Amino acid sequence: MRAVRTLDPRTKLFLLLTANLMLFFHVTVTTQIILVTIFLIPLVVAGRWKLTLNFALTYAVLTGLGFLDPDALGVPWLHVISALAVGCTMMLPCFITGAYAFTTTSPSEFICAMRRMHVPESVVIPCVVVIRFFPTIAEDYRQIRNAMALRGIAAGGWGLVRNPAQSLEYILIPLLMNATNVAQDLSVAAVTKGLGHTGMHTSRTQIRLRIIDWLAMIVVLIPLVLDIAGVIQ
Repeated sequence: MRAVRTLDPRTKLFLLLTANLMLFFHVTVTTQIILVTIFLIPLVVAGRWKLTLNFALTYAVLTGLGFLDPDALGVPWLHVISALAVGCTMMLPCFITGAYAFTTTSPSEFICAMRRMHVPESVVIPCVVVIRFFPTIAEDYRQIRNAMALRGIAAGGWGLVRNPAQSLEYILIPLLMNATNVAQDLSVAAVTKGLGHTGMHTSRTQIRLRIIDWLAMIVVLIPLVLDIAGVIQ
């Protein structure tokens, strides 16, 4: 059963779509701040406090850098930093909604949601593999880092930066080689479980759109529509 504190997977996909539409329509800073605040609320409700704080601080810093006036400060090279900050700020809502969707949605919930939307199996299977891929790679990375740290190779938080050659040889290359095997294993596992089987599928996972889901979609849609209409400047 889906946790009560998280939204329906279809609502999460709608939030992700809205974040991408923000990037497409190049919304104003006011609309961006409103929507980013709304996007952070589900993360807080889901108990992802650390992730919420990191995103909030990152967005605040990037927004502040975007408001810098290099000409007034007399530092022309700040134009580069300001431009990069603005670009990252525009993409950050996509990362926020994507992080919320992937960290609070199980593969079974995602599969059930995709089938409720009548998405073809040729799309569902790759998406499920991707969902399982990144957590598996992250766990492999932690195990490789721990093994190398025991041998004194690229140890510490800045080990990758201080020893780039060792990091490339002992950590990144094994991780990339293992990524291919992980992708193949996950694909085989998905097919073995019958995800590619034609016909009607049943699922023990129960999902449904509740009132809070509809409210969430309406709340995130209103600022975007008002911005496109020119009401929010």
